[in-house]
Amino acid sequence: MAVARLRSVVIDCPDPHALADFYAQVVGGTPRAEDDDWVVLRVPDGPRLAFQRAEGLTPPEWPRADRNSQQFHLDVDAGSTWEEMDAAHERVLALGATPLDLEDRKEKDFQVYADPAGHPFCLCRIDES
Repeated sequence: MAVARLRSVVIDCPDPHALADFYAQVVGGTPRAEDDDWVVLRVPDGPRLAFQRAEGLTPPEWPRADRNSQQFHLDVDAGSTWEEMDAAHERVLALGATPLDLEDRKEKDFQVYADPAGHPFCLCRIDES
């Protein structure tokens, strides 16, 4: 029996409003600011993401594990075809994402990016056939 239910995944960032807006455009939902330091994004059919102000945040050094590691990242389903992946790639770049690893995508079925605050996230190709 579980002790509790997962309420939110909380992401530290210098600008909670901007990062919540970025992820709302990536995964859907509408950000709701509780104050200047805390913004909640209720993702349709997904977890609640919260964005918490962290002044002076040092972004993770992907893919390092020895110093300032990423600690966690979000995987988002970008579709089941490479055409959908390519379209998602163009959209996240236009929103301000930075590519971190685009190599061997057909072997890995994912591509790694940094969001505007520097947190890694993956666009994943989910083949459900």
